[in-house]
Amino acid sequence: MIGTIPIFLKRQSEKILIASLGFASGVMITISMTDLLPSAFSSLLESYVFFPTFLIVAICFSIGVIFSFSVDHFLPQEKMQYGKLYQVGLISCLAIIMHNIPEGIITYLTSEANLHLGITLALAIALHNIPEGISISVPIYYSTGSRKKALFYTFVSGISEPFGAFLACVFLAPFVSPFVMGLLYAFIAGIMVHISIYELLPEACSYHKYKTTILSFLFGCGFMLLGHFFF
Repeated sequence: MIGTIPIFLKRQSEKILIASLGFASGVMITISMTDLLPSAFSSLLESYVFFPTFLIVAICFSIGVIFSFSVDHFLPQEKMQYGKLYQVGLISCLAIIMHNIPEGIITYLTSEANLHLGITLALAIALHNIPEGISISVPIYYSTGSRKKALFYTFVSGISEPFGAFLACVFLAPFVSPFVMGLLYAFIAGIMVHISIYELLPEACSYHKYKTTILSFLFGCGFMLLGHFFF
């Protein structure tokens, strides 16, 4: 929810919107390339050798891209009511929910086995989730003018993390395997890359402030890389 702070700034401007979109796209691509895809590879390598693993990851990644494109294509009502920016926020929310649920599962399982490691993992994920909140709240707020809608969608995406932990505790712990998690990670990476390249960046570039877009994108990448370095 800390990621909703930009929507409460007194001086709302086009520059804040552009910077937030560029920053969020950098965050999502970096998460996909440095976290989700490597996690998918390492999980699937427990069952397969390199080439089948690479092929499975590529297929699941592609399915994720196709799924995200399909969701984008079949949201005509949102396009008519609030415009493209609302659709960007909505799809980002969906992708981040799908990302956060397995994160909650993994955090729970890790904490159950090693509490110290679980606390460290939870802190790292919490820091990573702040820019994810930006990627949802800013497009929703700027497209609808409603802070309540922005807060609601951001809250739903955030609460999906402890919901994943709840599922792990009550139902899923005996059934979660590295193979299943590997497939899921690759699928989610495909969704996030599609959102970043075909939704967030084009929307930021549509305002023709390319310097702001590029700098904020690079800052988002750097922020996440530093997070990985320290955690």
